[in-house]
Amino acid sequence: MSDRKNGGPTRVIDCQKVTRTYSEGPEKLTIFSDISLQVEPGETLAIVGSSGAGKTTLLNLLGGLDRPSSGSIRICDQDIHRLSEAGRARFRNRHLGFVYQFHHLLPEFSGLENVMLPCVLGGLSPRQASRKAEALLKRVGLGERLAHKPGELSGGERQRVAIARALVNEPDCVLMDEPTGNLDENTGEGIRALIEDLRDNFGTAFIMVTHDMGMARSLGRVLRLEQGRLVQEA
Repeated sequence: MSDRKNGGPTRVIDCQKVTRTYSEGPEKLTIFSDISLQVEPGETLAIVGSSGAGKTTLLNLLGGLDRPSSGSIRICDQDIHRLSEAGRARFRNRHLGFVYQFHHLLPEFSGLENVMLPCVLGGLSPRQASRKAEALLKRVGLGERLAHKPGELSGGERQRVAIARALVNEPDCVLMDEPTGNLDENTGEGIRALIEDLRDNFGTAFIMVTHDMGMARSLGRVLRLEQGRLVQEA
């Protein structure tokens, strides 16, 4: 259980003046500069913007999968980039969950086994992990599909497994990159309702990158990444 649930940090993410640049030969490409962002527990936030604006790059920085060129990123009061690579991996497993447009489930594992994996990596026994995973899959409406492998599930069911996997360690924040991009409208609406239910019941913050403005506005706060800046969407 995260420190936040035991009276720990009140701010899940605190970014200050974050800049990310890449070198292309002699040229330096600035993806974004001087971005500051604060996310509170239980907050739902959407980040929108045109293709190539840097939304996924920002999400990777927030998740500790990439390093900023300058600035600081604190997650639950920890500067994640001051940790070793192994330390960052442990920290992510405990405090963060990830959901992608393409679910990245392990095809040879059942839905239950896919959701168990973060728990096992976090040190739980297989029996403990199985109990947690089964309870969460039932909560997301997949109690009858525990033994099915990803290839035997619909697109919406696979995303529900991915969301359960992201939540199974009770993270402080779940980062979502176009999680409904390959789903039909009704299934996407079901995922949105599920996010709201899980936010309200777990107190987890959700940050979603999306092109779907309807989905974005339904989440609450909407920020647009454009010309290297993060601005409040009207």
